[in-house]
Amino acid sequence: MNTLANNQQQARTDALGKVIAARLSEGAETLPHDITERLKAARAQALAKRKVVNLQVASDLAASGGELALNMGGREVGLWNRIASLLPLFALVAGLISIAVMQDELRAREVAEVDAELLTDELPPSAYVDPGFAQYLRVNQSNQ
Repeated sequence: MNTLANNQQQARTDALGKVIAARLSEGAETLPHDITERLKAARAQALAKRKVVNLQVASDLAASGGELALNMGGREVGLWNRIASLLPLFALVAGLISIAVMQDELRAREVAEVDAELLTDELPPSAYVDPGFAQYLRVNQSNQ
């Protein structure tokens, strides 16, 4: 699919170039001879560079087996480059683990605070009159 899109893009670029060349050629008859010769030389140079670039890209793409964009600028990928490319992944995993641990600690601390407040809170006077509380105290004293 990329080849088809590239071919269509190339065809559009060529058509635009032909339109621009035709428009520029309309006024070429009125130009002096030395300017037309310089324009011809510049046009030949531009076409020569275009062909060289297209051939170079095509040969690079064919030699790399379609992996031209993934070879980190044409350099050989060494051990340090691979390690450096994995560092963001390790940082992400370490961050997620630390967030999970901190949330667990926060939840445990909140539950402990609520339990401590309930156990150390003063009882209202009505709790001492409650028959269930008196039964609780008797059972608690007999267990100790």
